[in-house]
Amino acid sequence: MANLDVPFFTETAPSVFHGNDPARGPWAENACHAGPAIGLVVRAAERLLPEKRMTRVAADLMRPVPLDGFTIQAEVTRHGRLTASAEVRVVDTAGRECARANTLHIAETDVGPVPTAPFDIPDFAASTPGAFPVREVMHDAPCFTEFIEVRYPPGETREPGPTSIWMRTPPLLAGEAPSTFQRLCTLADSGNGISRNVEITEMGFMNCDIAIVVHRHSDADWFCSRARSHWQPNGIALAEAEIFDDQGPVASVLQTVVLTPR
Repeated sequence: MANLDVPFFTETAPSVFHGNDPARGPWAENACHAGPAIGLVVRAAERLLPEKRMTRVAADLMRPVPLDGFTIQAEVTRHGRLTASAEVRVVDTAGRECARANTLHIAETDVGPVPTAPFDIPDFAASTPGAFPVREVMHDAPCFTEFIEVRYPPGETREPGPTSIWMRTPPLLAGEAPSTFQRLCTLADSGNGISRNVEITEMGFMNCDIAIVVHRHSDADWFCSRARSHWQPNGIALAEAEIFDDQGPVASVLQTVVLTPR
């Protein structure tokens, strides 16, 4: 069973973070998996606008986020009665911008019962434990695939192609309960790997952005990604995923992916 006791990050000074082993991504030994880093982006934006529900983050990933240290810089860019927005930057210790995100926050209102579209939930009760779908990584250091729990619904496997998996992750920071949005970021940013069309040793499939829209609050520990990738011969691809808890859909995710033949 994966060790969920090690948090993704340690906050070494206000808004300054160091990545622990679970935060390490598959591509380089000193680079963070973008999902946990985006979790910190979400955390900063939620703290700026606590009176509204954060519903969207759209982030450009411009360079690897270094495991050995970076800062989160956030500011409100618009604050209206119904909606608000913020900009969040991830900056390395040399002052270089690694990621820039825009967020949307909406004031919640009670509109009463509403009709919903039909949906089917990947079966958690009948799911079976397994390893993360990506078999190999591009270095020998411990990384996030060793520190998460994964379960496969009936009929699903870790083979390439459209795939659904349930996943549970460590907390972002020790002693701090993450929000719904923060908890699902790592799973959301794994869609390109969950639904890869060949293995990482045959084709690189790193995403250069991510957009996550969360439409429902959830207290679940486990989230499921139903992911699919669309690869094109021009080297540009799209990964899309729907995120569920055991009650239904929670979020949708898009990633623009750059393909690099090995």
